[in-house]
Amino acid sequence: MILLCYILLLPSFCFAWAPRLVRHDEHFTPDVILRVTAKSIPIACTTRFTVVINETTPGPLIVLGEGKVTWIRVYNDISGQNLTMHWHGLSQSTAPFSDGSPMASQWPIPPGHFFDYEVRPQYGEAGTYFYHSHVGFQAVSASGPLIVRDSQDPPYLYDEERIIVLTDYFSKSDAQVEQGLTSDQFTWSGETEAILVNGQGTINNSTSGGPSCCLGSLSVEPSKTYRFRIIGSTALSFVSMAFEGHDMMIIEADGGYTQPLPISHLQVGVGQRYSVLVRTKSERELYTEGRTKFFLQLESRERPTLTRSYAVLEYPREKYDNIQPPEIPPIGLPNTTYDWVDNDLSPLFPNNFPSLANVTRRVIVKVEQIINGSITWRQNGAPWDETFPQTPYLVALYQNNEVALPSYDVAVANGLGMDPRVRAFPAHIGEVLEIVIQNSGSTAGALDVHPFHSHGLHFYDIGSGPGTYNVTENELSLQFRKPIQRDTTMLYRYSTAAPTGQDAGWRAWRVRVTDPGVWMIHCHTLQHMIMGMYLVSLRALYSQEIIAFGSECLHVKVPG
Repeated sequence: MILLCYILLLPSFCFAWAPRLVRHDEHFTPDVILRVTAKSIPIACTTRFTVVINETTPGPLIVLGEGKVTWIRVYNDISGQNLTMHWHGLSQSTAPFSDGSPMASQWPIPPGHFFDYEVRPQYGEAGTYFYHSHVGFQAVSASGPLIVRDSQDPPYLYDEERIIVLTDYFSKSDAQVEQGLTSDQFTWSGETEAILVNGQGTINNSTSGGPSCCLGSLSVEPSKTYRFRIIGSTALSFVSMAFEGHDMMIIEADGGYTQPLPISHLQVGVGQRYSVLVRTKSERELYTEGRTKFFLQLESRERPTLTRSYAVLEYPREKYDNIQPPEIPPIGLPNTTYDWVDNDLSPLFPNNFPSLANVTRRVIVKVEQIINGSITWRQNGAPWDETFPQTPYLVALYQNNEVALPSYDVAVANGLGMDPRVRAFPAHIGEVLEIVIQNSGSTAGALDVHPFHSHGLHFYDIGSGPGTYNVTENELSLQFRKPIQRDTTMLYRYSTAAPTGQDAGWRAWRVRVTDPGVWMIHCHTLQHMIMGMYLVSLRALYSQEIIAFGSECLHVKVPG
């Protein structure tokens, strides 16, 4: 697993909110309760022992409001496994201890215990998100949609909305996948067997079987404009997708509104989200075409084998039972488009993009795969796993445990921005960082694609390209576009092989360091996370007042 962590250094007077002591006892009633367990469920024409949330996968929809605190109690009812819950894409700037990162922001929740998460979306965070377990391979099924409603009328008009949660299906159990990926005799998880839509789909597009053996269905009515919220909650699949016979227009990416951008297809990396507007066909158009069902076609990209799956867009004139997937794909989806929409998306509202002159320093993260019987992913030469820190970084920060925290001076002096002793990088409030992630050839000369995700604040995505990052060349390209803020972007490979250690692609971000805490940066491919693809970023060393406040918020509660 690749994990990047950074610490922010900040005096208490910089906080816009006053610290308060929060203690919950048996009389406290949370706003939302999530019970997480593992059980055998029918799925994709078969049965899998898998982790579910409130008995379902995906888990229940959670709807939050901007500026409003919601307490979410998460029970770990899984036998023999730890658990945390991450609110993917939310900054959690006022509650860093509720980010849900095991051994970074909190101790994991042991079996039979619960943790109360304080979730408060900030104003301006209205958009599409999801929540998921952050332990092992659990998130292959332990995830659910999360929507933050606008505090005022949304900037785009539409009649209704639909949610599409994309997930992967693997026949191997979570335990088998984790054991194979971490073994000295490495065993791959296998490729995605089906891309599911809202938990529904079939393996090899067969629809003969039990009740779970059916395509996902999305019901719409004629002559309406729908906002489709598309959530990339897959484990491995980089998905190319399109609606048959229906155009799309992007209006949101990763929780931020964008200028409208017409598109023919979407590319959705693991962890990414988009909202698209779709205008449905009129009654006359349906009559002329002689049909009321259209396919949503989904295909994996950048994998050795292609996984193709379908869902159905249904109009209400007729009710179809057990719709068969098409024998011939109705849509010719293009191959991977590198830098897809990177240069085309622009923010709907001004976003205070920092210029190169504002950048205070550059952080270089070089990722590489090391093959030696086992296979691990390393960043700047070091892998990360949940057994490395003896105490969660945020707990150590609250306890003022300097031994467990990175040295700012060391991180700056080595030119990489990272303290290798604790495998984390520190940052001060007010800094503007340029974070460059370099893809490089493995010890076998191979390359892979990585959807990189940052916890905490959203970054300004300033581009990607082949080879080694060149600040001068990239700055020229920025003259012609306005970068948007995101939390997940693709580190492409641009070729399938490169000499060991040679730079073969980059992704660059700019970050205004504003919110204190401990925040992970990692590849969101679950297999790669298990194999060490994490970094940890620590922002702000807190005052004693904040330390005293936070120490009361980091303990897992035992049910009474």
